[in-house]
Amino acid sequence: MRFPDRRMEDSGNGAARNPEGAGEGQAPAQESAGRSPEIGPKVLVKDTPPERVHDAEDLLRAGGAFLLGVLITLIAVYFKGTAQGVEHDMRQAGQTMDWLMDLPTTLLQQTVTVGVVLAVLIHLLLNREWIQSITSALALFLGYGAVLILSDIILRLHNTALIAAFSSSNTIGATVLLPDIYSGLAAFLSAAGPRRMRSTVKWGWNALYTVAVIMVVISSNSASGALVSLCLGRTVGMITRYLTGTQSKGAWGSAVVQALEGIGIHVTSLIRDEPETHVDGQPTRSLDDDLIESSRIYRAIDRQGVAYTVSVMDGQLHTVGYLMQLWQWIRLSGVAMRRDRSVRDSMQHHMAMLVELRDLGLSAVHPYGLAETSDSSILVLHDDVRLEAVKPDGLDDDQVGQLMEYLKQANLRGYTHRRITPECIARDGQGRMVIAGWENGDSASSTANVALDRIQLLALLASAVGVERTISVARHVWGDKTLAGIMPFVQRAAIPAGTQSQPDWNKQVLADLRAAIHALTPPETADSTQMVTLSRFSLRSFIALVLLVVAVVVVITQLNMQQVIDAVTNANPWMAAVCFLLGTMAWVGCAITLGVFIDKDKRNLKGIFLSQVASSFTSVSMPAGVGPAFVNLQFLRKSGYSSTMATAIMSAVIAVQFAVTFILLITIGIFTGRNTLSGMIPTNTLVIVIGVVAILAALAMAIPYTRRLVVDRLLPLVSAYARQLLDILTRPRQLAIASLGGLIQSVATGLSYWAALLAFGCKTNAFETVFVFLLANTLGSAVPTPGGLGAVEAALFSAFRLTGVPSAVAISATLVYRLATYWLRIPLGAMAMRWLGRHNLI
Repeated sequence: MRFPDRRMEDSGNGAARNPEGAGEGQAPAQESAGRSPEIGPKVLVKDTPPERVHDAEDLLRAGGAFLLGVLITLIAVYFKGTAQGVEHDMRQAGQTMDWLMDLPTTLLQQTVTVGVVLAVLIHLLLNREWIQSITSALALFLGYGAVLILSDIILRLHNTALIAAFSSSNTIGATVLLPDIYSGLAAFLSAAGPRRMRSTVKWGWNALYTVAVIMVVISSNSASGALVSLCLGRTVGMITRYLTGTQSKGAWGSAVVQALEGIGIHVTSLIRDEPETHVDGQPTRSLDDDLIESSRIYRAIDRQGVAYTVSVMDGQLHTVGYLMQLWQWIRLSGVAMRRDRSVRDSMQHHMAMLVELRDLGLSAVHPYGLAETSDSSILVLHDDVRLEAVKPDGLDDDQVGQLMEYLKQANLRGYTHRRITPECIARDGQGRMVIAGWENGDSASSTANVALDRIQLLALLASAVGVERTISVARHVWGDKTLAGIMPFVQRAAIPAGTQSQPDWNKQVLADLRAAIHALTPPETADSTQMVTLSRFSLRSFIALVLLVVAVVVVITQLNMQQVIDAVTNANPWMAAVCFLLGTMAWVGCAITLGVFIDKDKRNLKGIFLSQVASSFTSVSMPAGVGPAFVNLQFLRKSGYSSTMATAIMSAVIAVQFAVTFILLITIGIFTGRNTLSGMIPTNTLVIVIGVVAILAALAMAIPYTRRLVVDRLLPLVSAYARQLLDILTRPRQLAIASLGGLIQSVATGLSYWAALLAFGCKTNAFETVFVFLLANTLGSAVPTPGGLGAVEAALFSAFRLTGVPSAVAISATLVYRLATYWLRIPLGAMAMRWLGRHNLI
């Protein structure tokens, strides 16, 4: 029985049922009249078939397996004695079973592999779990591919300690270091799981563990190699399972009816509401169940005609909410945050909060009771209180005051909300303003949590109706003393992301709010008031700090003045000068590429050239490539272009430069026969990686959420931007001149390094030098340090040393090249930047 509209319905003769573990594509079975002791003969059930869900817990398991594999590797390398001792004990114990030594290991592995794969796939196919079957087979291939890639990488590193840690009698002289059976089957079984639901998966794991122990005992595999392979397969399998999704194990249809009967509600109809969705296709939270995250909402009517709202929350979808609570707990300092480990804990606490609010006389949805079944928690609400969403920007002063009074009454009894966002603003049937969404709220709250609630509501209202009106009403409802007390908490870290994403929100709102509250603070305490530290860390500041530390470390380690002095002293001064002059020619090439895309009436030749010189100054604080792009964008804006057009022109410049560099590499490689560094890129591994990326991309498009995200949100932006870019790039004359500029830039920088080599008497083929330089410089510039500092030097030195250039010459030439094309150009860039600033061109 199929339901083309994705709804399943049973009226009169029973109710629709979806047994736990029912497969995809299989319609829920129906019960005939009189055959179900649980459900009466006159129950109408309208529900959608169980959906596939992306369980965030799968990602946690994948991360745990990955970290465990890294830990095992570190133990095997750095605690070699301990690892060898464990392995020795296992083999000593295995000597009591001499017959193990006579086992045909290849036959054993093949038998277990074929047997496990066939058993699990047959089980899945018999249950019509088509998607799970495809996912499992795909994970098997990915597991084998992953272990081959990892083995190849380890062998090519030539790290003897690492290779020895994974070596065994079977791997001596072999091209594959890690045993692939464990990775392949672990990925397969992980994707086919969970083991508690499928007996074949459970016995498959047992068989795999048995084979692993036997192979380690008879010295066919090392213990560390087997464990790392298992961890790798587990990681691949869980990621694959998350991407494709798993069948919901929660309560649907008749299972919800049965659960309601357990708490005294005998329904005659259960109909699921059609959920509203965001632009990305995800369901929005509903005020009908007080904004429970990722819930399903049903309308139920019992035999007496009483209506109820039924909210069903599946345990598989609770993981995301729990992780958000953990993140808030980690991010915020000095305030308590809830951490509900299970969906049952979350629902029970939420119902308790609603009951307590109603006991205070505050309007809130009316809970009836809570039911548990399968992997779901079900909150049942009376249908006598219905909340209506209200846009904050349409509130009058009386409504603003009602919201503040509502929060005041809750806070006086120690109840705090913890996450007041625009969607929490609602109105009940009597027109009273309500703060909804108490899922993350708590009781017995500290003064810090109370202050956070107040600042969250103030910030929300200030961005919607204005700071002056908000403060005026707050003074009337809360009083000046209360407002002055929350002054230390007026920080961006206290404001939820939902408020900050509103169109009316900006940083100035918080600044104005802080100034208004500061004006109410008594003068004798205003100056001594210090901000409370709320945020343990900011991700943006953390990344910036890491980049700064890396840059400083690299500068200190790389800019060894004595080395630079020695290199310059020993270099041929004339060739060093040529190196500098060729480096400056790159400015000319960049200027040509940029200038040709600028309209004649806006083309300031001197300004264009000096803007490229100025990029040498910005490279001190920005990653390679980012500095020139930043300067170009600012110069184009000052030249009269809109932000969109300036971005399109800048992108066209980058596209031309990239295309010219790529074509130049291919051309030189073909005509010179140069295969430098090809040995560093394993062909088979590259093909596997490309295949894996293609498969993952296909899977992403097969998943409805990601497909809607790409089609509805990303494609319109990309297509609009692409039209502007294509309009610029489809002008033949301009494109040809821009390509000439890109060619000058690439060849000039390559020949600059060639001149640096000649400065030390190392004569190399100019074309091959340009080829190697462009390849190594591109790889080094990808590292996000200022100007590629450290990474570019390391890449150039390694690349030319591999081509046969003596190490001493390679390091000296690299130092001279970087001195001529990086350090000496910084003061010139600073002067150019100053000139551009004086002439209002940047």
